[in-house]
Amino acid sequence: MKVLVAVKRVVDYNVKVRVKSDNSGVDIANVKMSMNPFDEIAIEEAVRLKEKGVATEIIAVSCGVTQCTETLRTAMAIGADRAILVETSAELQPLAVAKLLKALIDKEQPGLVILGKQAIDDDCNQTGQMLAALADLPQATFASKLEAADGKLKVTREVDGGLETILISLPAIVTADLRLNEPRYVTLPNIMKAKKKQLDVFKPEDLGVDVSARIKTLKVSEPPKRSAGIKVPDVATLVAKLKTEAKVI
Repeated sequence: MKVLVAVKRVVDYNVKVRVKSDNSGVDIANVKMSMNPFDEIAIEEAVRLKEKGVATEIIAVSCGVTQCTETLRTAMAIGADRAILVETSAELQPLAVAKLLKALIDKEQPGLVILGKQAIDDDCNQTGQMLAALADLPQATFASKLEAADGKLKVTREVDGGLETILISLPAIVTADLRLNEPRYVTLPNIMKAKKKQLDVFKPEDLGVDVSARIKTLKVSEPPKRSAGIKVPDVATLVAKLKTEAKVI
């Protein structure tokens, strides 16, 4: 079974982002970038499926600027067999990415597509669901456990009330949650091997996809700074302040 995994290049989760002075977006100049953590979990799960003999080939896919090749090389160092970059400098929104992935599904015919449940930069949590709709495939979102057998996939999902287990037929779309696995440490020999692996580059026009933006960002601003707290001598004073100052009781 061929597994296609989508990975996104985002600002590293350890970096404190700054808003541009003109409020047009987030400043990413000279900022450390890395693979979206949920996508890293998705790659790890695909590699584990290959180690179990379920998957035969893993293809990592990224959409964006040329520097996304670094993210794809990391994916191949983790265990992906080859990679595809859909190169564009345009702002890619979830629908555009879903259309690009749909075109690659038609081209590669994978038995399973795994994505991170959301990206940590826009927090949209939309691409996997949109892709399932466009490709007309079964979907299992927020997966915390995968078991493949007899051409089907048993998926444990994290829902508000706890856990839900569903059985879906393959091919299918799965989005990975945080507790699906813990990604392995990438070793230096694997990083060197990844440099020799196949990496194909396409443009959106090559796939016949229009990636023009459907949504316009009007303004990006930082959340208001929290005011300093105060200490109160006793419970009675606390209750009084909640009544008279905060007016919450």
